[in-house]
Amino acid sequence: MPAVVGQADLKRVLLALAVEPSLSGALLRGEKGTAKSTSVRALADLLPELAVVADCPYGCPPPDAAEAGDGHAAGDRCASCRDREDPPVETRTAPLVTLPLGATRDRVVGTLSVADALDGDAEFDPGLLARANRGVLYVDEVNLLPDHLIDVLLDAAATGTNRVERDGVSVTHPADFTLIGTMNPEEGELRPQLRDRFDLCVDVTGSDEIDERVEILDRVVDEGDGRDLREEYAAETAALRERVREARDRRPTIPEGFKRDVVELCRDAGVDGHRADFAVARAARAFAALDGRPKVIESDVADAAEYALNHRLRSRPFDEAADPEEVVDDHFGDDDAEGDSDPESDLDPEGDADSQGDGDGTNADGSNPDGSDPDGESESDEGSIGGERRSDAGDEGGSDEPDPDGSDRNRPSGRGGSDSRNTGDAERPASDAAVSDSAEGEQDDGGDSDGEDEAAPIPPGGARAGVADATAPEVPSPENPDDGTGDGDGRHAATPSPDGRGPRVRAERVSESGSVDPAATVRAAVRNGRSRPAETDLRRAVRADDAETLTVFVADASASMAPAMRAAKGVALELLRDAYTERDEVALISFGGDGAEVLLPPTASVSLAARQLKELPTADRTPLPDGLRKAATLVEREAPAAATVVLVSDGRANVANGSPTAATRRAAERVAETGASVLVVDAGESRAGVLDIVCEATDASRTPLASLSPESVVEGHSGFRGA
Repeated sequence: MPAVVGQADLKRVLLALAVEPSLSGALLRGEKGTAKSTSVRALADLLPELAVVADCPYGCPPPDAAEAGDGHAAGDRCASCRDREDPPVETRTAPLVTLPLGATRDRVVGTLSVADALDGDAEFDPGLLARANRGVLYVDEVNLLPDHLIDVLLDAAATGTNRVERDGVSVTHPADFTLIGTMNPEEGELRPQLRDRFDLCVDVTGSDEIDERVEILDRVVDEGDGRDLREEYAAETAALRERVREARDRRPTIPEGFKRDVVELCRDAGVDGHRADFAVARAARAFAALDGRPKVIESDVADAAEYALNHRLRSRPFDEAADPEEVVDDHFGDDDAEGDSDPESDLDPEGDADSQGDGDGTNADGSNPDGSDPDGESESDEGSIGGERRSDAGDEGGSDEPDPDGSDRNRPSGRGGSDSRNTGDAERPASDAAVSDSAEGEQDDGGDSDGEDEAAPIPPGGARAGVADATAPEVPSPENPDDGTGDGDGRHAATPSPDGRGPRVRAERVSESGSVDPAATVRAAVRNGRSRPAETDLRRAVRADDAETLTVFVADASASMAPAMRAAKGVALELLRDAYTERDEVALISFGGDGAEVLLPPTASVSLAARQLKELPTADRTPLPDGLRKAATLVEREAPAAATVVLVSDGRANVANGSPTAATRRAAERVAETGASVLVVDAGESRAGVLDIVCEATDASRTPLASLSPESVVEGHSGFRGA
């Protein structure tokens, strides 16, 4: 980790996870190539050594909880270990297990061992959740994780237990892990239920400093030329590992005044539930422990609150979520003069000494508690160390030595997360352990600006019509859809895939035709007491259908549309909400002036799409054929399993090479050739335009703007996914 250039916030969050096992995990959001994955893998060098039962596949702690090294007690052990009084004990490094996006459910939760089944034995083969117990489970591109695996993670994260009832196997074992996920927001949003399971969240960006970028380049290129970065940074890694070990032994206290700050911050931020409170408190203690303080100070709470609230602050489609740093500044703004002082210091004569932090950013011994990396690093996933792991001897701090760059670690820089595992209360009783896998044959269900957003660009020869700035109707937040459709999480239930592709969700008896799943067949035979499979044991895999759907909005931005613009935008947003609940991708094309423009490339980000619909440019001409051609090109390029083109126009085309009518017909026929369904929203007062031609050429459904409602759109257009 020391070889990673910059990324102070990223390192600070990862170090907090290494120090405080009760933190449920961290979500690392950022653009590609910013050292997210590299830094997570580097964390493996810093994880503590744990005492484990030597022959336990789950790494259970020994009977004496004091020997565990991570606070796990006897109740966290598997049934076999609980029945043993004096099991053999050994020391292992806490595991860091990677969960691939393409993993099967059986591989994640475990299942009947095929090898043992061939020998006639019914033995459980533990999965990745068993390996990750008491360690870290890492998911790269977590926002792309299939639904059937997200459900498994939600169950295990909520209970700390993995329960398998499948293939004749009934097993319950501990699965208490820290979940770390990385994602690029441009590639899609994260399911809200899973996002809330991350206690901390940090946004990662690449460096804009030329010197830092050159240093990143040098390290990556030099490593490819044989430079051993692991050996070069071995001393710094060892120092940081020792710092983490010492921090784990500290148990900083939180003064009563700061406890009130924690709950007031979370309440005033409007977050749901109490998980944010837990996350802020635990992260603040971790930061204090890393800086060598016995008490939490204000900067610890401020940092922790930023990390804890970063992904929890709610926003509606038209608005950005509040900036967590501003929320923290608003709360502590009146106390800046006090800095990091202990609110109880007036009552506790030893408070100043104990806190080792009096607002000047130094420890009691005069050293900087920050221990920041002299490089001030910022890095790329491949970039920083080319995939190697290094501890952060710098940025997040070494031991008690003065900080080489004198940076102030106590600046607010954090964000926080959710309490999913070890709340210390009754939030996760063992009796509530959810079943990770359903019995065979059951169906598995899936599951920035300050409001002054930049307006969309104006087409050549165009201008903004005042009516286009009208407020669109209220739309339920995509975070909390309340329209009653779907299952409430914006996901489909898993449906069988007609082409046999997609993730395996269950097994069923083989029909007269179809492929056989050998592993499921062997397990069925063993379950039925046979050493050789019979015809009745034959099983086939049922796979989920993850077909992609693209909805392309083609919006008329001509001046003639100004009187109907507000209503048209409201309709588009209702359709957009339906697209969100089905997790479809959405694109937006605007045509006006001299041509058409793709304002929103295909995306699953509802908030981004809503901002583009907030203000559409207007112009004095209507190049409708160009808008249709761009829609056809977009559908052809993306090649989704299904596509819907929603045309919102009054049909008064007046820009084309030659006859607008002929050009519109040719463009509409091209849309029809893509196989996309077409919905025409007629915003005109009469049928004098070319919309009849579009409907005829594309076999489109047509809805007049005056009588338009979300229900009529869905009922009148069966091709739309909301139907």
